[in-house]
Amino acid sequence: MSIISKDRISLQASAADKTDAIRQAGQLLVQSGCVLPPYIEGMLAREQSMSTSLGNGVAIPHGVYENRDHILQTGLSVLQLPAGVDWGDGEMIYLVIGIAASGDEHVGVLSNLAEVVDDENNLNELLHTADPDVIVKYLGAD
Repeated sequence: MSIISKDRISLQASAADKTDAIRQAGQLLVQSGCVLPPYIEGMLAREQSMSTSLGNGVAIPHGVYENRDHILQTGLSVLQLPAGVDWGDGEMIYLVIGIAASGDEHVGVLSNLAEVVDDENNLNELLHTADPDVIVKYLGAD
């Protein structure tokens, strides 16, 4: 099974603030059976200790080590925020990619993600697409 599926993608979404954005990304992981609900609190705790912003308008919230028991399967969720959300210090985030990874699978996921968001054309397409298949195409590499 791919680490990303259409049921974990929310396009043209909006969030009141960073906490709301993280909760929405986490809820997509919960609803699709990747994590148990307490994992979302771990995502929020992780964000308080260190920002998960990658730069380029992308953030990758994920749980803390203590939350690994809440992960049922490795998966990504994607929350596209055309209006953006303030991630702190005036940094605007437009793409929130929630990560749930047990074991070391996240290493490959993060490597692929870094390559995708480093390419301005790819990133622009991810930020503006109305087609979830585009997200799956870029982020679905295992």
